[in-house]
Amino acid sequence: MRWVFVFLLGSSCWAQSYDIVLKGGHVIDPKNGIDGRMDVAITKGRIAAVAPSIDASQARRTLDVAGLYVTPGLIDLHVHVFNTTLQEGAWAGDNSVQPDAFSFRTGVTTMVDAGSSGWRNFEFFRHTVIDRARTRVLALINIAGLGMMTDVTEQVASDFQPDKVAALAKKHKDVVVGVKSAHYQHPDWASVDRAIEAGNMADIPIMVDFGYFLPERPYWQLVTQRLRKGDASTHCFRGPVPWVDENGKLYDYFHVARKRGVKFDVGHGGGSFVLRSAVAAARNGFFPDTISTDLHTGSSNGAMMDMPTTMSKMMAIGMPLKDVIRASTWAPAEWIKRPELGNLTVGAVADVAVWNLMQGDFGYRDASDGMVRGKQRLFCELTIAGGRLQWDFNSRTGVDYRTLPPDYGVRPGIDFVLPPR
Repeated sequence: MRWVFVFLLGSSCWAQSYDIVLKGGHVIDPKNGIDGRMDVAITKGRIAAVAPSIDASQARRTLDVAGLYVTPGLIDLHVHVFNTTLQEGAWAGDNSVQPDAFSFRTGVTTMVDAGSSGWRNFEFFRHTVIDRARTRVLALINIAGLGMMTDVTEQVASDFQPDKVAALAKKHKDVVVGVKSAHYQHPDWASVDRAIEAGNMADIPIMVDFGYFLPERPYWQLVTQRLRKGDASTHCFRGPVPWVDENGKLYDYFHVARKRGVKFDVGHGGGSFVLRSAVAAARNGFFPDTISTDLHTGSSNGAMMDMPTTMSKMMAIGMPLKDVIRASTWAPAEWIKRPELGNLTVGAVADVAVWNLMQGDFGYRDASDGMVRGKQRLFCELTIAGGRLQWDFNSRTGVDYRTLPPDYGVRPGIDFVLPPR
């Protein structure tokens, strides 16, 4: 006699289809044009489904996120996480932060270190930080050999070696996404031009922190004549950047630069964001392409604080929520050429952030103590990275302790509860 066994896939007797379902949230996924109530399912670290209704019985764990916003995990395009004790007072040293200490609690699942290391010390940075962090850390290699050890190292033109930067970028193409030029003080274009050479050799974009604004090399020439399509100007709302004329009209060179494909990045930092510029740009309908923090020990404890605060600050000056999410997710993913990030496409990496859009009266400072008030503030409730829950502010994954066994928390065969006698 032959026995035939029939298994009904998808039936209640079979294993659940999904590891996690986020139920009832308002999904904003700019890449896919989603802006409305949707459920999101995750399986094996990937987005498995995004639909108006997903059967909760098919999930091992269902999390109720009704009343909250669900977005791709944030990509902070400008941070400093080369955290070591090797150099006091340097971004490649004590001034950098540990990535895992600041990422998940703020909805950030990917950080891009913006040139803290150069071609001389990038591999040390990779070994000590990038490969050891739970956060996905990518990097821009500084055109200066020692990166941001001190400002002095970024002034030595003979140490700007495009071939060495490009060689490292190709060797470490899994984590290197661009080249950085920063803090250059001389009246020539050596730092920018050498960074562009490296970018051309490795086929990656460059990001420029203009650093010092000099008559010999005005900012408008940087973005309309020097930078290539896809290159980025960070600290775009820094005080010396000329945004509007005496009548409050946006200078036309911004439109020229954007038409050429140059990107404008916030890079708030501890001294690189003034509201008079940001508000003037917003009034003219010109918003940044990407929102980033320039995270370091000074900015995180100052007016910048973190990504949600910076995003909320942009909303306070008139940038729509949908555009703020795009500038913090899909737009930076495109810039670093990582299309698997910054979106909730089925099959994409399951990096997800869940937000409480708080209503109230909130104050936001710029880097020079200017202040504006806003009616909304983003607060991160949940962060999932690679399908794994990394941050759960309101303990949605917990259960009432009274429903658990009387000896929960005791490891069987390892721990023993020994009352006093």
